[in-house]
Amino acid sequence: MATVILVRHGRSSANATGVLAGRLPGVKLDERGHEQAASTAERLATVRLASAVSSPLERCKQTARAITAQQSAQLGLTTERKLTECDYGDWQGRPLKDLAKEPLWKIVQSQPSAAAFPGGESMRAMQDRAVEAVRRHDRLVEEEHGPGAVWLAVSHGDVIKAILADALGTHLDLFQRIQVDPASVSIVRYTEARPYVLGTNTSAGDLSWLTPPPSSRRRGKKTADAVVGGGAGPGSAGSSS
Repeated sequence: MATVILVRHGRSSANATGVLAGRLPGVKLDERGHEQAASTAERLATVRLASAVSSPLERCKQTARAITAQQSAQLGLTTERKLTECDYGDWQGRPLKDLAKEPLWKIVQSQPSAAAFPGGESMRAMQDRAVEAVRRHDRLVEEEHGPGAVWLAVSHGDVIKAILADALGTHLDLFQRIQVDPASVSIVRYTEARPYVLGTNTSAGDLSWLTPPPSSRRRGKKTADAVVGGGAGPGSAGSSS
């Protein structure tokens, strides 16, 4: 049972100006975005990451590199195209205030499973490919590093919201209820029984509890059962893992 840390990229120049960047080239972190990425890197420096994967877009790679640079052991970075931004098609590059006047905007807000962007992809297709990628990488990380492994995936707001909705068993039509801020940390542990959402949209707090003791890293798979009553929390004998 590996654990994935989902990090949204820090604030970009497009975020700061209210433009839907989509997959446009040349969109990078602004000054605030670099500060956010550095802060998240400090939080994750206490977590022993087994692997790091990023969307191929530059703002995500910038964020991921800031995080991997703070790891005590050298950690390479791979890109995964299925974690890239939603293809907003004709919408990308346009101001959000103008897009809010489009009829499709209301569908995106209230029934995103039915939303397909002109010249782009549907939100359902975006969720399907992102969830497949995360679950596939999670299996590979566990096979290589053991059930206690923790790994990093850096992606985009809507993509991470879609992954979290799947992990929560929430219909895509309700995913707008999930907030994912720039450089925020969300955590999912996948098991054979079900995913466990350990955190969403966090921007502060100690994360060292995510790294298991060395002696437990390659033991047999831990139970995927939920602890009745909630358990005793991370690191305790009665906690769920």
